[in-house]
Amino acid sequence: MFENMEALEQACMGCQQCRLAADRTNLVFGTGNPHADIMFVGEGPGQQEDLQGKPFVGPSGKLLDKMLAAIDLDRNVNIYIANMVKCRPPQNRDPRPDEEDVCIRWLREQVRLIRPKIIVCLGRVAAQRLIDPNFRVTRQHGEFILRKGVYLMGTYHPSALLRNPANKPAAFDDFLALRAKALEVDAADIDALRADLAKNPPLT
Repeated sequence: MFENMEALEQACMGCQQCRLAADRTNLVFGTGNPHADIMFVGEGPGQQEDLQGKPFVGPSGKLLDKMLAAIDLDRNVNIYIANMVKCRPPQNRDPRPDEEDVCIRWLREQVRLIRPKIIVCLGRVAAQRLIDPNFRVTRQHGEFILRKGVYLMGTYHPSALLRNPANKPAAFDDFLALRAKALEVDAADIDALRADLAKNPPLT
């Protein structure tokens, strides 16, 4: 285990444990607020991400940023973004199960350190690994499940929306549901705090 995100990132940057490391330009660790309540997880870096070392910076990233802004979220302020694998798969293919198996320890540590209240899986690859091996985005997008105190939700990957714009309204509905869930979780936290204060009033 690592004490903080900086130590985790430094260790991750030296990773050579799977075939993807051999051809990477940059390892793409993650970006955002390390204390965020909401975490987004994609599948893996694309070409632009590999070149810049940051997640979701290509055309799909621009679309994601627009959708985030519409519900008052910002990658530099109140969310954290990471991927299932930290290095770009060749020709942007899906990460292979053995590559995910090696890399998921980094993601698990990110989740442990961030302690998000909500995790949003962007696309089938992340949703099938983190939510359900049989997850179908077209059928189950926007549904929240509670696991170990964390809400998980799968939605369309932004690159899939660029290929099929007809799904954008459904994806935006998912983001609206995310905003509502975040407000609900915040309200629950406030109610729990009030209940605790009622039982244990502070000294005056």
